[in-house]
This record gives sequence, C-alpha cells and structure tokens, in this order.
Amino acid sequence: MTNSSRECDFTAVDSLAKTLQLGISIPTFILGLVLNALALCVFCCFWKKQTKTSVYMINLALADVLLLLSLPLKLYYSVTEAPGLLCSFIQALYFVNTYVSIFIIVCITVDRYICIRHPFEGRANQSPKWAVLICCVVWAVAWICSSPMYVFHRKDPFTCFHNMSEKAWSVPLIVSVEIFGFLIPLAVMVFCSAQNIWILLNHKSQAKKKVEGSGSLRVIIVNLVVFLVCFTPVHLAICLQCLVRQHMIEDCSLKQTISLFIQVSMIFANLNCCLDAIFYYFAAKEFREKTHLKKVIEACRVFKPCAT
Repeated sequence: MTNSSRECDFTAVDSLAKTLQLGISIPTFILGLVLNALALCVFCCFWKKQTKTSVYMINLALADVLLLLSLPLKLYYSVTEAPGLLCSFIQALYFVNTYVSIFIIVCITVDRYICIRHPFEGRANQSPKWAVLICCVVWAVAWICSSPMYVFHRKDPFTCFHNMSEKAWSVPLIVSVEIFGFLIPLAVMVFCSAQNIWILLNHKSQAKKKVEGSGSLRVIIVNLVVFLVCFTPVHLAICLQCLVRQHMIEDCSLKQTISLFIQVSMIFANLNCCLDAIFYYFAAKEFREKTHLKKVIEACRVFKPCAT
C-alpha cells in the first residue's frame, strides 16, 4: 500500500511501519488465533441448537481465522518478492476476509435489531437457513469482487501490498469500495444500533429489563465502537492514498504521513479479529448459557478453580 516516488524517500516510513507490524501483528496473530479457534470449537461442538446468531458467529470466527492465517504471509511477502499469482492470492485472502467480517458484523447487528424491534417475530424466526444463505452470498460476492486483485500490479515478481498499479487506485474503484464496503455497512450499523439503544432505554416492559439484564445494551455499544475504531481509519487512509495516486496531494511530507497512516491503520484493523472473539464473551449470559462455557471450563483442570 505504500507510495513510491522519485521526489520522496519512504525508507524511514516503511522501516517504522515494519517495526509496528511486527510489534502488533505477532501478538494479534497468536491471541486472535487462540480465541477464534476456541470460539469455533464452542459454536460447533457445544451449541445445542444452531440458530441464525450461531451461524453468523461461526462465519465471523472463520473469516477472522483465515485473515489471521494470512498475516504471517503478508508480513513475509511484504518485504520479500513473491510470484505474482501467490501474492495476488494472499492479498485477495486478506481483503476478502476483512470485508466478509464487516458484512457479517452488519448481519449480526441487523439480526439483533429485528429481535429487539420485533421480539415475537424475531424469536419465532430463528431458523438458520436464511443465515446460511446470506453468509454464502457474502462469501461468494467477496471472492468475486477480489478477482481484480490479480491484475493490480506493475511487475512480476513483486512485494505484496506494494507497487499497486494505477488501476488499483482508480477513482471509480475506490469510490465503490468506500461506499459499498464501508459507508453503507456503517450507515446500517449506526441506524440499527441507535434504534436498539433507543428501544432498550425507553421501552418499559419486562422484556426490556430481561434484555438489558443480559447485557445487550453494553454489547450493542461496544460492537459499534469497535467497528468504528477498527474500520474507519483504514478506509479514510485508502481515500487519502487515492488522492495521492491521483496527484491531488503533492507535498512530500504529507505523502509520507499518509503512507505511514495507511500501513498503521491496516495493522489496527487486524485487531478486530481479537476484539470479535472478546465480543462473543461479552454477549453475557446468553452466550455462556447456550454454549455451556462454564462446563467447558470445569472440564479443564487448569481453569477449574475459576469455574466457581
């Protein structure tokens, strides 16, 4: 993603970015892989009856695992030249799972909105069939949209996530990514989350108290904040880098700042993989009761003292 120019030297910027990548990405990889593998195990083995929510969470955990598995390859081939086809596949794997995560998070938010806004209809319609179909569509569309990644480089071999061709930074493409990949999901997230918060704070029924007691209000707020923190900077950075590639930003120091910003924002976007796994736990009693997480902890002698 870095910009190269005859007028500007990006050596120091890239060096700092690589240091940050190693310092943040390695802990993210280890912690995220452990947490999401545990989540997949719990969802697939200990959830008595699959529901829409469990299907979405399984797909979200799977997307996070695949993205995490691409990180070591991303780190290695961002400093070492790789065959074009391999590098394009690594980039596609990274971006596909980033956007699958975004859309699955949106699906979970919409599902919660339906259940809170229309509790009887929402609880009655918990069949996982529609969720499976939606997830299949999300995965298929994401992989189809990643196909241009295979022609977005100037030469072969090349270093991954570098030397992207001008086609990759064309205005129509970047505008499409920003609108369909971020702004529309963000608008849906904000609307559904705001509606959910308003309903939970103003509805005076017993059902509302039960939902609040399960921590839904906290989960909704945390989920929205995590989405904003993880995905807003990287999409802002992509927009700024597009301006650089379109020669609308010429100042060298500003180019260097944007180059560092886009690399750092991608690093912090990866933290979403860990935060998603923590989000599963903070789904409060609902998650622990349905997955029998307490029994899992009791079955392990190391954690047995904590089960009480």
